[in-house]
Amino acid sequence: MFYRPVLDLDDILVFVRAQTGYRKPISEHADLDRDLGVFGDDMSELLAAYSERFDVDMSRYRWYFHTGEEGLLNVGALFFKPPYARVRHIPVTPAVLLASARSGVWSVGYPAHVLPPRRFDLVINQAFGAVVLGAVVLALVWKYLLR
Repeated sequence: MFYRPVLDLDDILVFVRAQTGYRKPISEHADLDRDLGVFGDDMSELLAAYSERFDVDMSRYRWYFHTGEEGLLNVGALFFKPPYARVRHIPVTPAVLLASARSGVWSVGYPAHVLPPRRFDLVINQAFGAVVLGAVVLALVWKYLLR
């Protein structure tokens, strides 16, 4: 049987502070996303480091319940909700991190949910980006080659 060291909340808080640089007091119920500002890619990086540091199997983790995505513009979201807008937010807290570190597996249970098989918001974003890029190229061709 694999030995898991006995952990306490301070172990998790030291880790969270080291990863985030957050210096104010942190409650065991603080939401890393909404209270500490750990969002998108930062949440993903923190949880990857957490998984490695505390040897936690994160295969059950569903990112879209806990944080949104980074990015300046999601035109597609005007037409199709991204995954994180289709589910109710579940906070990642130091208490959740501690429970998962003690058990060795991600301990959050998720409600039943169904996501579309394809991210149509991203398809629209790609099409929008292609149109914008095409317009820029046409403007440059017009300005420099066709005048």
